[in-house]
Amino acid sequence: MTTCTLSEQAKKQVTKLCQDHSIYAVSLNLKGGGCAGFEYDWGMIKEPSDVEYGSYILKSIGGNLIIGPQAVEFFEGTEIDYKQSIVGSSFEIKNPNAQSACGCGVSVNFDMDSLS
Repeated sequence: MTTCTLSEQAKKQVTKLCQDHSIYAVSLNLKGGGCAGFEYDWGMIKEPSDVEYGSYILKSIGGNLIIGPQAVEFFEGTEIDYKQSIVGSSFEIKNPNAQSACGCGVSVNFDMDSLS
């Protein structure tokens, strides 16, 4: 099972965040809320022992991205990129399981019947 993939730019940014903040990993989860029903929830994990059982780990040289166990099925087939522009920079999530998404890219909705 390939839950999700990181572009080279995303891997570089995950590594930079881990090194700049002296953390083990960047975390990505889902939480209820936002205008579309769920929000992508970014965080930081200080130590390997803080990773929850059942999490999905994407390893990168110098850092990791951890998808929380409650969110793994929602990220199946997802591609994560990192974009920089004049107005800012952010991770861009292309999630094929999303039924709809807010224009900001933070809030998303899923067809719960289609998820395994």
